[in-house]
Order: sequence, then structure tokens, then C-alpha cells
Amino acid sequence: MAALALTGGTPAEAGATLIPSSVTTAIPKLRHAPGVRPLARSVPVSVRIPAIGVSAPVMQLGKNADGTVQVPPLDDHDLTGWYQYGAAPGQRGTAVILGHVDSATGISVFYDLKDVRAGDLIYVTLADGKVAAFTVDGVQSVAKDAFPTTAVYGRAGYPELRLITCGGLFDEATGHYLDNIIAYAHMI
Repeated sequence: MAALALTGGTPAEAGATLIPSSVTTAIPKLRHAPGVRPLARSVPVSVRIPAIGVSAPVMQLGKNADGTVQVPPLDDHDLTGWYQYGAAPGQRGTAVILGHVDSATGISVFYDLKDVRAGDLIYVTLADGKVAAFTVDGVQSVAKDAFPTTAVYGRAGYPELRLITCGGLFDEATGHYLDNIIAYAHMI
């Protein structure tokens, strides 16, 4: 995911590059809640993560002309985006919501995603008025050139959620972070 960072050692960039020890490079052990009934497909309209103070609208995202996943516009710091060609949150399968860590004008919605811990709750409100509740299994930091596509976008037999942003080292030459931060969660 492309995100321009604040340059010159600003507080935003420094915070995005510091990854807590709770974030590993391995895919977290994925769990599921037995007996959880999947919800009908409904477009997500907002996401809330109390542990890191996130409460944000969700837009729909598709693919760019080159086949990569679109990202929300950089100029709206509070906006996340749902990859509409995957499962909807709460539906059987893997739903993916993306958000920026920062931009040249300040921190963005998933700036603190790296600080989410196993057991933290995520609530996704759907267009039909239902709320899909998820619990975090763990958080992974991975080089963008080694992105775990199957683990993030692959099929799942129960409702899962992935939240994605940028982080790790920032490459001033390209204006992009070198890593992605991925939170893995399952519906409860």
C-alpha cells in the first residue's frame, strides 16, 4: 500500500517506523469461534477499533488498471476502504479493510494499527444495520515484496477480517514505506 510519509524525522514518520515487539513477521495463529453464524453480505459503512481510538467511515475499493488493490485517497486521513471483491465483513471468507498510516500532511486512520494486540476488538457496521464483531488474532509486519497474498485474500471457512496499512522503514527516495502492517482477526 502506498503512503507518503512525513519527511525529515517528524513525529508521524518516527511512530510509523517503530514496530512493537508484539508484532511479528510470522502469520499469527488464526482462530475461529465455533458456532459463529456468518452474516449475509452487506457493504461495510464504518469500522471501530476502541483499543487504538479508531472510528472511521469505510469506502468501497476495487482494483487499479495494473491489477493491484486500490487504496483510499491520501488526502482523507479518516477514511478506510473495503476490498469489494472479497468477502464482506461477517460473511464467510476473508474481508479486507485498508487504511493509510500517514501522508505528507499528517497521521492517518491506521497510524496506531501496529499497537493492536491479540484479543482487542474490532466492530464493523454494515449497511443493513448489523455490526460484525471481531477479535484480533495477532499483527504481522511483512516486507511489501513478500506480501502474504494467500493469507490475506485467500479463502476461509469462517468470517475473518484483515486490516492493512504501511509501516516499518521509510524509503525517502520512493516516498513509500517498505513494509505492510497486517492485523488478523476472526468474528466472534
